[in-house]
Amino acid sequence: MLLAVTAVLAVVVGVTLGLLGGGGSILMVPLLVYVAGLDAKAAIATSLLVVGVTSAVSVFGHARAGRVRWRTGLIFGAAGMGGALVGGLIGGHLPGQLLMGAFAVMMVATAIAMLRGRKAVDASAAHTELPIGRVLLDGAVVGLVTGLVGAGGGFLVVPALALLGGLPMAVAIGTSLLVIAMKSFAGLAGYLATVPIDWALTGVVTAAAVVGSLLGARLVARIPAESLRRGFGWFVLAMGAFVLVQQVPGDLRLVALAGVAAVGVAMGTCSAFVPRCPLRAARA
Repeated sequence: MLLAVTAVLAVVVGVTLGLLGGGGSILMVPLLVYVAGLDAKAAIATSLLVVGVTSAVSVFGHARAGRVRWRTGLIFGAAGMGGALVGGLIGGHLPGQLLMGAFAVMMVATAIAMLRGRKAVDASAAHTELPIGRVLLDGAVVGLVTGLVGAGGGFLVVPALALLGGLPMAVAIGTSLLVIAMKSFAGLAGYLATVPIDWALTGVVTAAAVVGSLLGARLVARIPAESLRRGFGWFVLAMGAFVLVQQVPGDLRLVALAGVAAVGVAMGTCSAFVPRCPLRAARA
């Protein structure tokens, strides 16, 4: 029964990955920890494998629709693989609670950046490759984070491509999947040196996630770019808050949850009703 529930939720993870070009590990790590019952390090290592395979499959659907910048993605991914390998080697020796806490903080920071957005870019950006220097630097930094905390990197790659590089959201999503696949496998190589994998569980979860990713990739073209960007931001913010609250000692968890809820309500109110709110400042 537990395996069936895990598989169903893995389909949802796959849809999120195919639709948003990220969120796979953001959902997969908590799923494997809180539902499948894996410890943090095993969940991170398993997540890297599942998300890597799922992204590799999903990227072809985006490529057929012209939503992948291959040069940018390959250079970004290659730069990130070295960082991911180092991050995986380091992460295997760090406390699981520290990794999960760092994971949550980065999720919240990235979500806020996505909600703020940037000015709309010219349509020709859909066919633009980013400068090699920027791609190499961003790729190496994101790769280190990928291997360290088990995040495929979509929640960092998509903002990097959309906010810094100026690529349209749908193109950033498609390109990010190529990067995620490359860096996830590199990070996994680092973890395999110290962390065992439950291959039976991993096989079921991977198959379910792949099915979901193919469905998600079909939905991208039907959703406005602004809705994708803001939906991605709120989604990552919610998951980051959830993981962060889970790291708080049990007797303080309700207080932390109430605080997070209050901040969320304030952010939502600001975004919806305050004209000069920073969360609305860069809307197209």
